[in-house]
Amino acid sequence: MPERIVIVGNSATGKTTLARELAAQLGYPHIERDALQWDEGWKAVTDADFRKQVEQATAGERWIADGNFSRVREMVWGRADTLVWLDYPLWLILWRLVRRSWKRLWGGETLWNGNRESLGHLMGRDSVFVWTWKAHWRHRREYPALLGEAAFDHLRVVRLRRPAETERWRAQILSAKEIDEQREGEGR
Repeated sequence: MPERIVIVGNSATGKTTLARELAAQLGYPHIERDALQWDEGWKAVTDADFRKQVEQATAGERWIADGNFSRVREMVWGRADTLVWLDYPLWLILWRLVRRSWKRLWGGETLWNGNRESLGHLMGRDSVFVWTWKAHWRHRREYPALLGEAAFDHLRVVRLRRPAETERWRAQILSAKEIDEQREGEGR
């Protein structure tokens, strides 16, 4: 049974949704990178503050963290025992991003620390769509190399390429939890 899981991948792959739901089902704390990274008004926290918050959040025995955490990758990946990479096709990611952005923008959804997406987040040079396009190719190039480093050979790596694979993996984890609970109950 994994105890410290980090879920990585591009925007709109469902990292936060998977982490939140799995954390609730397993009874683990959920660590949402964006909630730690962004202050009110879309101001990024300082590296020192971010590091301190992540260090505190990942100090426990069990947790599920979502996000790529590049600023503190060594810490998060170093403390995790399992890394789940949601590596979906770009067309699916972009479709999900359109749907999610539309919902957030027109629904006025409040995100972390009172922030809301605006048209500025969706268009222009700093667009989430441009970032997502670039990140897709960067992750596919960088993650295999990073995961080949000795510092991360302790990680169980689960690379999921389709949402159906993700659902099967989650079902396996929940099934393993049930088996563990039954064994504990029988041992009493």
